[in-house]
Order: sequence, then C-alpha cells, then structure tokens
Amino acid sequence: MEIQNYLEQGRAALAQGQAREAAIAYAHGAQLEPTSPAVHLGLAEANLALGNYAVVQMASRKVLELQPEGGNEGKIALALLDLLDHRYERALQNVDAAINEDPGVPYVHALRSYLLRANGQDYDANLARARATRLSYGGRFDNCFPALESASASNRGYGADLGSSQVTGSPVDKNDDAARIERETVPNWSRPSGVRRQAIRTRFFLNQNPGFITNAIIAVIVILYLLSSMTNLYDLGRFDPDAILSGQVWRFVTSLFMYPGGSLLGVLISVLSLFFVGRAVEFFYGPYRYLSIYLLAGILSNVAALVLALVTGVGISLGPASSLLGIFGAVGVFYIANRSRLGGFGTSAITSWVFWLVLNLALASSGGVYVIGAEVFCILMGMAVAYFLLPRSDSGRGRSLF
Repeated sequence: MEIQNYLEQGRAALAQGQAREAAIAYAHGAQLEPTSPAVHLGLAEANLALGNYAVVQMASRKVLELQPEGGNEGKIALALLDLLDHRYERALQNVDAAINEDPGVPYVHALRSYLLRANGQDYDANLARARATRLSYGGRFDNCFPALESASASNRGYGADLGSSQVTGSPVDKNDDAARIERETVPNWSRPSGVRRQAIRTRFFLNQNPGFITNAIIAVIVILYLLSSMTNLYDLGRFDPDAILSGQVWRFVTSLFMYPGGSLLGVLISVLSLFFVGRAVEFFYGPYRYLSIYLLAGILSNVAALVLALVTGVGISLGPASSLLGIFGAVGVFYIANRSRLGGFGTSAITSWVFWLVLNLALASSGGVYVIGAEVFCILMGMAVAYFLLPRSDSGRGRSLF
C-alpha cells in the first residue's frame, strides 16, 4: 500500500510538471520495492523531465530487465529509449501498444502527444494532449519532454506545455486550443469540416475547462429557482403524473432542475453536492458521459415514480435529488471498477462511499419505506448508467466491477 502511495504521488507530481518532486517520490518507492518495474519506469519518466538522460537509459533498461517477457511498463520504457535516440516513429508504435493494453494512463497519452508532434502530426497530437489532461484531472505535463528543435510556429505553444520552455518563438495562448486546430498543418483531405469540426472544437473547450457542465447545471438550477420565486414556473415544470399523462412529457426533464420558490435549503444542498461530487464525476467520466448520467438517472427515476403513482397512488418526486443520487452512484461504480489501479486510495474511497451511502439512507428512513426505496432506486439507476458509460478499451477492459 505504501509503495502504491509513492507511485500515485509521483504520477500526480509529474502531471503538474513537478519533476523533482516526482523523482523524490519514485526514489522513495525504489527503496521500498527495488524490483518494481512501475517504480523504475517512474524514475525514467521523472528524469526525462529533469534532463538526466543517462538515468533515463539506466532506469528504462532496468524495467526491461525486470520484464524480460514484455509488459506495459516495458513498452513505455522502450518508447523512452527510442525517444532519446530520436526514433520517434518506433517510439510511437510502442506507445500505441501500451495504450491498447491500458488506455487509462495519462502520462502515456502525453508521451504520445509529444511523439505525434515530433512526427509532424499536430492535429492528432492535440487530441492526445486533451486526453492526457482529462485523464489526469487537469494535468498539463509541463516540461516533461525534451524540446523539439525543429518545432514549427504552429506547435511552439505546445512545446511550452508538454515540451521544454527552451523552444524558441512567441508563446501561443494555452486556452486557445480550439482556435489553434484551425491553424494546424493538416492536409485538406483529412481536415474535418462542418458539424464534426464544431464537435471537435467543443470537445477541446470542455476538456480545457473541467467542471464546465457542472457549473452550467448549477447555473440552471439557481436561475430556475429565482424565476420560480417570482412566477409560477415551478408548477409548469415540476414532476406531475397527471400532467405527464396528459402529454406534458417535458416534465420528465425539467423537474430534474427545479425546486419550488421557497425551497432554499434544497437548492443549497444541490449546489454544494454538485460542486464537490458532480465535478469529480465529470472528471472521472468526461463531460458527455457525466451529462448523460445526470439526465438518464433522473429520467429513469421519474419513469419509475410515474409507474408507482399509477399502481399504488403514491406520488413521490425527488426532483433534482434523483439525478444527484444517480451521480453519487456513479462515483461508487468508478471507485469499484478502478480499485486495483487506485491501490490503497481506492479501498479507502470505496469505504467512504459506502459510509455516506448508509448515512444518506438512514437519514431518509424518516420519510418512510417509499422514500427509502425511491432513493435506492435512483442510486441504482445512476450505477447502471455509469457502468455502461465507464471509459474502457476496445477489448472491454475496465468494465468489470468484480
């Protein structure tokens, strides 16, 4: 467990461009577990950022010595050795093989972005860079790779991010990734156009603005609450089985964002829950999956509430809480599915999640069996949707919970 903590510290430090701190963490890990390929690979990665290329070679060869039959760390080590020899194409092949085996390692995507840039594939490099940023929850991997001496004007700004600050030329605005795609030297026959181009630009904007969807949902809830305080807007959008059966099906969705005008406490709880839990889920799953979980968990819960009202005559509507409970369920699915990769942190995170789950259901017990059942159903819907939306490789790895 302790060695895993050092590995996580090193990876987090490297993602933030803190190469010296990463090297220290990996060095502590090497003292505890001198036969760990992951530790020696971390030493190679950190020393690459520090410019200690002799150490990179020794650490990479140590990884290959510890994995004589091959392995994911071995593939990355080979890529680093090829990088030092400027054999970028062969290094890229090893990186792609490592990503096929485990697509969830942020550093490997950052390395792939650098190699694509070295091969002149700036457009694909930007996509890989955005992937690395999302997987590392905002990491930029500043100065983790050697400067590209032949960098063109279009990629100098990128060199300041993922390469070395020694790259010459004026910097490009780091927040202008979407606009920069339009200037990339991509052949006309392969350049996207129309709707696909706009979709790519939107994806870049969301990846470079983590938490945007959460902030947008919070804004909608607050605005609708203020409007409901002054008008009868809440009555037009709340969950109402009779109104839905009469054709007002929009209430399945609008009720997920609306509180009655006097329910200030409910709004505050939703805003705080979304800010702390929602942003985490958006980082874990990405903006599109996150929004899908929020909407689908809430809509499915509303459908179940409608069936319950028709069968028993009991009307229960949790409003935005149904989606929030679904989001909470998605957190549990992520921790359980990635418990081996998260190591000791994963175990403690799952324990904490179970604790808050039990506490929440205990607090809901005062509302009766129907309220408890409704909350459990919302959580299960969130877990079910999140399970099918878990980021995974083409081979299906990463979806099994057990």
